[in-house]
Amino acid sequence: MVDNVKLKLQSIFKLKILGDLNFFFGLELSHSKAGIALTQRKYALSLLEDTCYLGCKPATTPMDANLKLRAGEGDPVPNPSHYRRLIGHLMYLTISRPNITFAVVKLAQFMFDPRLPHLNATHQVLCYWKAAPGQGLLFSFKSEFNLSMYTDADWGGCLDTRRSTTGYCTFFGDSLISWKSKKQDVVFKSSTEAEYRALANAACEVLSLVALLKFMHIEVHSAMVFCDNISAIQMSTNLTLHERSKHIKIDCHFIQEKVAYGIIKPVHVSNKHQLADILTKAFPAPQFQFLMAKLGTYNMYTPT
Repeated sequence: MVDNVKLKLQSIFKLKILGDLNFFFGLELSHSKAGIALTQRKYALSLLEDTCYLGCKPATTPMDANLKLRAGEGDPVPNPSHYRRLIGHLMYLTISRPNITFAVVKLAQFMFDPRLPHLNATHQVLCYWKAAPGQGLLFSFKSEFNLSMYTDADWGGCLDTRRSTTGYCTFFGDSLISWKSKKQDVVFKSSTEAEYRALANAACEVLSLVALLKFMHIEVHSAMVFCDNISAIQMSTNLTLHERSKHIKIDCHFIQEKVAYGIIKPVHVSNKHQLADILTKAFPAPQFQFLMAKLGTYNMYTPT
């Protein structure tokens, strides 16, 4: 079928078949017996060179776990457009590096009025890139055809608005295929409500991926969703709890319906093994490295 498409296109347009994809808009793909590795090494090194951070001291984490950033604190950045361009570059780098997603999304919230503490934090992300510019994702050929998702919410994590941060990461077999870190739209009064909203967002993502895989003739009928909040899991399966949460009634009925149909299977996971945590908050180096390894990151440039 692929050959037929090539012949059809060549009969209409002047095309040159270049073979397997290896480089595309800063994305580098390497094929091996294990799978396909996705990195952005050249793009990252170019960014480090342009910002004069090619010779900086590498950092172990993209953001300090004890760093508390607020809007309007510190001296203004002399050139705000430089900060905004830098955030734009870093956001593009999150395509292959989910472990910097939280730091970049957090810093992007200050683009309207960047201050020096915010700029210093972006420099730490650059220093973290210097430690392993060739690190990326490995899409294994041995992955089984099943979906699993980790979802979490950092309750009241934003110091300015007290809104929670939602994070989820989705695996197709052993390969990480989607992830997200986003501040929630409203303030919730309890961690259960924030976790339940994160669970609802995860359910929407699962439905989209199931439909996409079905279009590709891959049948996936259900997905396990790992959550570390027992109350949120109970609310998704127990109708009697809905009266206690009328203000999130739509989310309650939406998730409960998907659980009843067997599309979503909520599973409790301990805080230590909640992989979505890396998308909702900053961690010290040991826990950060532990979670990053579980995400399936891969560095093809590591000496053997």
